[in-house]
This record gives sequence, C-alpha cells and structure tokens, in this order.
Amino acid sequence: MFKKKLGREGEDFAKRFLRKKGYKILETNYRTPIGEIDIIARDGDVIVFVEVKTRSSLEFGYPHEAVTQSKQNRLKKLALYYLKSQKLTDVSVRFDVIGLYLKEGTYKVDHFVDAFEF
Repeated sequence: MFKKKLGREGEDFAKRFLRKKGYKILETNYRTPIGEIDIIARDGDVIVFVEVKTRSSLEFGYPHEAVTQSKQNRLKKLALYYLKSQKLTDVSVRFDVIGLYLKEGTYKVDHFVDAFEF
C-alpha cells in the first residue's frame, strides 16, 4: 500500500512541477488495454508522454533507471494507441521521464526532457 501511495503522491507532485514549467496537462493515468501512461501533456506544440518514477530511497538506484528498454518500448506502443484514439496525426511527440526520490521529507527531482526516441 505504501508503494501505491508513494507513486500517487509522486504523480501529483510531477503534475504540479510540469504546470509550473508551463506544460498543459491533458490526461493523467490514461488507461488502455495494453497499459497506462502516467501523464500526457502539451509543451507548446509538442505532445509529451511522461513516465513518473518515485522512490523513497536510492537503495535500488535512481528512479529513472527503472525506465528500461522494455518499458520504453511499451510506452511507445501506448503513445501510438493514444494518438490513434484521439485521431492526432502530424503532431510532434516527445517522451519525458521524471524521477523523484524523497530526501529528508522533500522530493528531489530529475526531469529528463526527450528521454528517449519515438
């Protein structure tokens, strides 16, 4: 239960963080038959698919390190699903990763813009 709560809090923090940077949040926890996208946002003219990873410590590495090649491939399929379902063609797309970890009760943020290719 702690892990789910931590993840939910991390995603809420990430949404606020992105809004402060000028992103417009389009969807959160977008569910499809093949999985879920944490955050879908717009940064100017770019549709951004954001994966959020939150950890309470660095015991098992930095949060962003959990976005493996197989996770990236899954996110690409999810992004295609979203774009097709919304009938979005000829749009610029980007994948960001936000890694959050708690240090002394405060989130430390690593925001990787354009973290991997489509």
